[in-house]
Amino acid sequence: MTTGLAHAESVTIAALGDSLTAGYGLAQGDGFVPQLQGWLQAQGADVVVMNAGVSGDTTAGGLSRAAWTLTPDVDAMIVALGGNDFLRGLDPAVSKANLDGILAAGQDAGVDMLLVGLSVGSNYGLDYKQEFEGMYRDLAVKYDVPLYPDFASGLRAASGMQEGMSEFLQPDGIHPNTEGVSVIVAAMGPAVLKLIANVR
Repeated sequence: MTTGLAHAESVTIAALGDSLTAGYGLAQGDGFVPQLQGWLQAQGADVVVMNAGVSGDTTAGGLSRAAWTLTPDVDAMIVALGGNDFLRGLDPAVSKANLDGILAAGQDAGVDMLLVGLSVGSNYGLDYKQEFEGMYRDLAVKYDVPLYPDFASGLRAASGMQEGMSEFLQPDGIHPNTEGVSVIVAAMGPAVLKLIANVR
């Protein structure tokens, strides 16, 4: 009976994302999802984090996968998409509409959600940067979901400056290495613990 009770209290979180979520370039246990699950369990959380990250995925890809990611056993969802949209210079209005669709699917499924934004460069101009970063804030308000403003904020805080981030990145200069993921998880972890508390 106790086992059944413990199982009932376990929270399953789907992490819907791209290569940052999938753990691109890292050994199986070193990616974002296994490190996040380990961090949460170390804090006493009874949680399973499902890896719903696909390398190269845009917000459109995430939207196409949202329905089958949200199986009946999923209690909560982390939505961390947009990096590949930015790299391709896609219209933020299109990315926003896709994210809107994902959040709507989560809402329909009755799962608690955490939206993870991105802080991007001004490659495409300041207006693009502001519109891109702003879409996360707008959608968090619209769906009344918590927003973790920047996936890499832990790295920025740890390095203190953009130039110092290289020690936390793989040779491609984009994807975090094992240590980088650890820093990201430690920074984002408390927000995920709050998500778990909401589920309860």
